[in-house]
Amino acid sequence: MVYTRRDVSSLTRAEGRRFVAALLEIKRRGEYDDFVRMHIEYYVSDGDDGLRTAHMAPSFLPWHRRFLLDLERALRRVDPSVTVPYWDWTRSRTPSAAPWTADLLGGNGRRSDHRVMSGPFAYGNGKWKIKEGVTDVEYLTRDFGRPRDPIKLPTAAELARALDDPVYDAHPWNSTSARGFRNRLEGWGTGSGSGAWRNHNRVHRWVGGHMLGGASVNDPVFWLHHAFVDLLWTRWQRKHRGARYLPASPPGPGSSQYGRIVARHEAMPPWNVTPNQLEDVGGIYRYA
Repeated sequence: MVYTRRDVSSLTRAEGRRFVAALLEIKRRGEYDDFVRMHIEYYVSDGDDGLRTAHMAPSFLPWHRRFLLDLERALRRVDPSVTVPYWDWTRSRTPSAAPWTADLLGGNGRRSDHRVMSGPFAYGNGKWKIKEGVTDVEYLTRDFGRPRDPIKLPTAAELARALDDPVYDAHPWNSTSARGFRNRLEGWGTGSGSGAWRNHNRVHRWVGGHMLGGASVNDPVFWLHHAFVDLLWTRWQRKHRGARYLPASPPGPGSSQYGRIVARHEAMPPWNVTPNQLEDVGGIYRYA
């Protein structure tokens, strides 16, 4: 039966509590940290050797779609009424708005060490200890807007430039691709400040703290952010009818991307699922 993902700002208090409770339960069971480890493992950059599936590659969108589905299925095993809400960062742009309320994800980190002090995921509540990360910090951290080097959330106009690109992705199929919806949305730019980080990437940097880098799954906002990114893929598909995931065929042996990216009908590790199989999920969920 098709279920619905909704804007986090539209959730009732009861719906918000059920979502939070399900997250805390899979954390208690140890399941949540498996997702953190997986994302760290598959956060492979252009400069690294081997296959890239999660980032800086065409499969950024289908990989995170399947990743999000796996998390959602874990939550729904706890509470079948729960779905992952999305955070529209072009509309909900202040630290006092959803999802940053005390009953949902809590707020910003304190100035001294960026430790989150409010909400159900604050370390002091004893239910959200960071066990998988790139540092030894055990408490969740955030640094909204990066005050020492200020950065702003992407605007609707900036996002529109990505949605307007009619091509899914383009050579060289990595973080330097100047054309293509995927890289414009993923947000690898040039220069410094906001120009270097666009759309998806800039949101990670605006939140700061644990949302930086491969261990970003430690902050539950990761899922709300990626649910919105997933929604944007569906909007792009509606806007450009017939446009498909690219590349359709894998690059040949003479290409710098040979064996480094996934083509439309190739399986994405760690699952035996192809981008082609994930282009249409209308039979699983929809967005309100």
